[in-house]
Amino acid sequence: MVEDDAEIGPLVRDRLQRDGYAARWVRNGVEMDAALAQKPASLLVLDLMLPGEDGLSICRRVRARSNLPIIMLTARGEDLDRIIGLEIGADDYLAKPFNPRELLARIRAVLRRCEPATPAADANAELLRFDRYRFDLAARRLMRDDGVEIELSAGDYDLLATFVHHPQRVLSRDQLMDYTKGRSWEAFDRSIDVALMRLRRKIEPDPAKPTLLRTVRNGGYLFTVPVEPC
Repeated sequence: MVEDDAEIGPLVRDRLQRDGYAARWVRNGVEMDAALAQKPASLLVLDLMLPGEDGLSICRRVRARSNLPIIMLTARGEDLDRIIGLEIGADDYLAKPFNPRELLARIRAVLRRCEPATPAADANAELLRFDRYRFDLAARRLMRDDGVEIELSAGDYDLLATFVHHPQRVLSRDQLMDYTKGRSWEAFDRSIDVALMRLRRKIEPDPAKPTLLRTVRNGGYLFTVPVEPC
């Protein structure tokens, strides 16, 4: 994080560290160059108004030499600043004052977009198989092996598509919100849990004792079965 404010910088760094990120805070472009030379980063949170070289110049310079994801963070929320930042290569833009939870959600979303695709998440694999089901992503249809079609709402489809693209991996509620609807979820919205219960009723043999969508205590939810292209 490149931020010259001596209160915001440590505050955000500490919050990110509590959420499991190896976050570093520097005050300007010179310190950023030294930090990145010492250890590469996975994402850059970059303030626009900085002493010396400004954030737009840093963003342009970083983008010219790498694909490092960049989130612009600034007190200036004018459309022109946002558009310029995005046009020169920033991946997202957040104006101050901001909710730290929203910054975390945006960091997760940007990092997710930069993740290498897994075989099950291959965009070309539109017909997938798991357990006793065939899932046609293009047609948005879920068929049981006995020929019965399971009716899916738009929310059911989004949630199931997320799980089949991340099989046998624990996903937190925040990750599920990012993967399915991103910023359209409210920060403390519990409807993701309601949506998951509804999906369980449709695909679990016994929704009261789920085996496909298992709850992981203090972790999130796990799609327990492997997924394969048909």
